[in-house]
Amino acid sequence: MSEIKKIATRESYGRALTALGKEHDNIVVLDADLAAATKTSIFKKEFPDRFIDCGIAEGNMIGVAAGLAAAGKIPFASSFAMFAAGRAFEQVRNSIGYPHLNVKIGASHAGISVGEDGATHQCNEDIALMRTIPGMVVLNPSDDVEARAAVKAAYEHEGPVYLRFGRLAVPVINENPDYKFELGKGITLREGTDAAIIATGLCVSAALDAAKKLAADDFHARVINIHTIKPLDEELIISAAKETGKVITVEEHSVIGGLGSAVCDCLSANYPCKVLKIGINDVYGESGPAPLLLKKYGLDADNIYTKVKNFK
Repeated sequence: MSEIKKIATRESYGRALTALGKEHDNIVVLDADLAAATKTSIFKKEFPDRFIDCGIAEGNMIGVAAGLAAAGKIPFASSFAMFAAGRAFEQVRNSIGYPHLNVKIGASHAGISVGEDGATHQCNEDIALMRTIPGMVVLNPSDDVEARAAVKAAYEHEGPVYLRFGRLAVPVINENPDYKFELGKGITLREGTDAAIIATGLCVSAALDAAKKLAADDFHARVINIHTIKPLDEELIISAAKETGKVITVEEHSVIGGLGSAVCDCLSANYPCKVLKIGINDVYGESGPAPLLLKKYGLDADNIYTKVKNFK
């Protein structure tokens, strides 16, 4: 059996920016002294005149990005999710969101899979924060293919976009030649009638593995990949709820305010049904190897399998 290809979506971000930069000279990339980690260093090497290191001053970086956007450029402001969404929230809200400027925020090292960097850097709240900003599009790609497509879609979209990327290398699952990325549209990756597992980000791969284990028990779970958390594909989610009767959401994010909350908002208003939210349960993370943390906090395939199977 051939080895499963794994690529960190932060790597995809850097490479996608560089590819776009060759086609569009209005792209400017900003970073907050983390270019090696966010992989914007790839763009910097190719286009040093269109790269700005703003130093450890994320709020200032967002202000610079706002100014560039107001002048007609398309800036990608980059840092760890904890700093891009957390430390700079006021500037994102007031300098980008309020005037609805065409700024793209590339937030890497999101979620608990940041690993050894520990709780202070494991941002499990960023989706919740960005969802509250009017007009902000929130993207959370599941693999390399989707991350590169998300960067391109963000560039083509007029308005602010928050892009969430990870540190951990994850399986490439979207190499199907029929794969098509559309803002606001989810993707059904596996059919099933016994339950619908709605996942986002690196949890999509684990959800697929869990569904395969469930199939061996004659339990057929539908798996839906939600790469756009805002705007949400409500039609697909409502349809899945009607056809399966049970919905499970899986995310590397707090169960408060993230994908699970967005799905519950949608279903409570349109088709109330039972929903199980799998995510970070209102706790901080801790330092440790990413795979072990994902297992401890219930985000691996085995834990998802057990929780879905026991969900009545």
